[in-house]
Amino acid sequence: MISLTAVEKRYSTDVAIGPVTLDLPAGGVTALIGPNGAGKSTLLTMIGRLLPTDGGTISVGGHDVAHTKSRELAKVVAILRQENHFVTRLTVRQLVGFGRYPHSQGRLTAADEAVIDRSIDFLGLEGLEGRYLDELSGGQRQRAYVAMVLAQDTDYVLLDEPLNNLDIQHAVQMMRHLHRAASELGRTIVVVLHDINFAGHYADRICAMKDGRVVALGGPEEIMRPDVLSDIFDTPVDVVDGPRGRVAVYY
Repeated sequence: MISLTAVEKRYSTDVAIGPVTLDLPAGGVTALIGPNGAGKSTLLTMIGRLLPTDGGTISVGGHDVAHTKSRELAKVVAILRQENHFVTRLTVRQLVGFGRYPHSQGRLTAADEAVIDRSIDFLGLEGLEGRYLDELSGGQRQRAYVAMVLAQDTDYVLLDEPLNNLDIQHAVQMMRHLHRAASELGRTIVVVLHDINFAGHYADRICAMKDGRVVALGGPEEIMRPDVLSDIFDTPVDVVDGPRGRVAVYY
């Protein structure tokens, strides 16, 4: 479980996140949605301890995020931010190998290599593992980054807008990979998404934020409703029943 109690981040007297008190159960895919500036990425980054809180407590899998040693926390939770600054002359396999650092400290064993192989295979990168990152398309590169995170072999995976800059085809493929990772590998995945229809189709639960607060939490059938979405986004939103679930329509 991911548990937040009275978590706050203050930027000024007018801009703040929280206080947020929230429990996200282990397992499945949780999508964080909301308008720009709602605090989604900030909340995710605090859960992953890449940003300190100004109040409250966060625990992931029973580990206090603020006080657990970095090497131990890195075996529990992995996070992928929007901005990735790896040297582009790394190969896909070298990048994915970075995910094993908390376990190997850079000295890869046969067991580490096996995990790297599984992560590459899981994301369908077998034919690309010797290619350099700057030789890949945006979708291929994004899959390589997610493979690196999966190779970290943590129970909890945090992803900040992994669909950013992907076209529809690659965005669909990415969400399918993440859903499989949750169901087949037993990972708990929390993902920031801008497209609420991807959240409604692929997430097991949706956490909606607005003005730095959590305003709704539930399954897609509870959140994908006209009144709920219109209030969250401050714009008229209708919801229709499609062949594979509810679809939000904007006017």
